[in-house]
Amino acid sequence: MTGVTPIRMPKWGLSMQEGTIIDWWKREGDAVADGEDLVDIETSKITNVCESPGSGVLRRIAALPGETLSVGALMGVLAEADVSDADIDAFIEEFRANFTPEAGEDGEASLLGLTMIETSAGPMRIGRTGPAEGAPVVLIHGYGGDLNNWMFNIEALTARGPVIAVDLPGHGGSAKDVGDGALSTLANRVAEALAAAGVTGAHLVGHSLGAAVAMRLAADRPGFALSLSLICPAYLPGTVLSEDFLTGLIEAQRAKDLKPLLENLLADPGGVTKDMIENMLKYKRTDGAEEALSSIRDRMIDGADAAALRADLAKLPPTLVIATHADRIVGAPDEAALPAHMRVVWVEGAGHMPHLEQASTVNALLLERTA
Repeated sequence: MTGVTPIRMPKWGLSMQEGTIIDWWKREGDAVADGEDLVDIETSKITNVCESPGSGVLRRIAALPGETLSVGALMGVLAEADVSDADIDAFIEEFRANFTPEAGEDGEASLLGLTMIETSAGPMRIGRTGPAEGAPVVLIHGYGGDLNNWMFNIEALTARGPVIAVDLPGHGGSAKDVGDGALSTLANRVAEALAAAGVTGAHLVGHSLGAAVAMRLAADRPGFALSLSLICPAYLPGTVLSEDFLTGLIEAQRAKDLKPLLENLLADPGGVTKDMIENMLKYKRTDGAEEALSSIRDRMIDGADAAALRADLAKLPPTLVIATHADRIVGAPDEAALPAHMRVVWVEGAGHMPHLEQASTVNALLLERTA
């Protein structure tokens, strides 16, 4: 129907099948701008805000707080005032009559095609999506994470080309053998997996430890990184790792112990969900996971890898650094101590996970950087 814009349950992440309405930022009859914060949604991974898909008047809220909807289902309707209530009712009735929830395969969404890549130290899991041609954006998660950490970024980044997300050694679906846990070892494993996947050059995007891996990979392989974007990176001048967080993540065995640790990741602790905690506990129970985290933790707090990387910052290509002032895991980089080719953009309203907490802002920066 002309002049009517549906507000649908978004798809955030590999396995998201549904979301629960938490609260609407607007009331029926309010004017809404394209991209404006519209409704808080809780998924199995995190609570986040859904932005308006267009401009207009919020004519109808079709899902109230507490309701759980399938991905793609109708949450509300935008339309101008000259569209009649009868037309709005007819649109909602037709939408609901024709709507069919997406079918996932074994609970996995089709956002990424998951593949196990054999390396010299065992298989690594990667996910691919987007066009078949072109240099990919390669997403590298942080300590204790996995490729699901990019749930709010993958779809947006496919607008510019192919996207590959990797599970670092010791994490997610990858083998738990991390060798000595050194930064160079992790970077070499990622490079090996990408080479096996046919990648000869890529736009590297890393978060936290993954940002350090991306820097090490780019410094050691000149020309491979077509661009380099770092989100809350570890090891830069001025940053200070939280040893309490790194060790606590290894030692926590119960939800009540893990929850306050995970709350340090976000500016709003309320964004940590029960399923987020359970998924972390499930990963930690995987054979070899805690040993892998321990090996990597020991190298991270040793400081030698950080010192070596800082000595090589001049070897990096022009680099975008996305940082926050409320990062309780690695702290804030010292902008004055960075080489001139590293540009820092500060994101407000986020902690250590701005790509989740302020996804639209980060996505716009990444799209500009990888264009």
